[in-house]
Formats: sequence, C-alpha cells, structure tokens
Amino acid sequence: MTSETPLLDAWFATMDSDEPERVLKKITDDFQMSVVFSKGDAQTAEFCGDRAGLVGYLEQREKNTLVHHLVRATAVGDVELGFGLVTRDGRFEASFNVSALVDPASGKCRRLLICRTPEIAFPLSEQRSKGTTA
Repeated sequence: MTSETPLLDAWFATMDSDEPERVLKKITDDFQMSVVFSKGDAQTAEFCGDRAGLVGYLEQREKNTLVHHLVRATAVGDVELGFGLVTRDGRFEASFNVSALVDPASGKCRRLLICRTPEIAFPLSEQRSKGTTA
C-alpha cells in the first residue's frame, strides 16, 4: 500500500534514525524552512532558513531519543500536511503540525513548516499505521 504523504513519512523516519542528516538529500536547492519549537512555559525557539538553517537545526537535535508519530496526514496537490505527536521512551513529549511543499518533479521538499509544543496533548483513539493513509 502506498502512502498519500511519502515525503513526510520518509522525512520523519529519517529524522528518527541514526543518521538524521540524510534528510539533506530530501530537499531542493531552493529549500526554505521554519521549525517553531516550544519548550513549554511559553519558551520557544525558531529554527529557520535554507539548507544551512536545516543543518543548524540538525546539529542541536538529540539523536535516537525521540520518535515522531504521524497520526493524521494527507496531501492537497503538492502540499503534504500532517498532525502528530512526539514520544520519548514511549511517553508523550509534544504535539506537532507539519506542512511540506513537495517538488513534483523530484519528490523533494521545497518548503517545510513545523510547529511543536508540549503544552497540548490531543486525546487520540487511534494512530495511523505506517504505510497507511489518513
């Protein structure tokens, strides 16, 4: 079964791997990003920019500690959208929304917007299984 959001599925699988820097192969030359990252208690950080901004974001991340779960995801034209949660050791860490503009010719990411917060946990009755659509 194919996914409706192949870029997002591959992106988070790569980010959760031993080599998250492999996401650099999934971006276009004109890539732009913003990751708004809440630490809780109204403390936020924003990581933004082009390839160099993504490199900076990757350098500050913890490897092999967090798992991203896309709970709902869909595509609208060349935009993949998702909602999910991040867990640490199987426990809730944060909720996130993600939007990615996909280059149709290459399947790579042109624009990426991620917003993440530990302040809101959604009650989820079911999670999307890998390889299934929302």
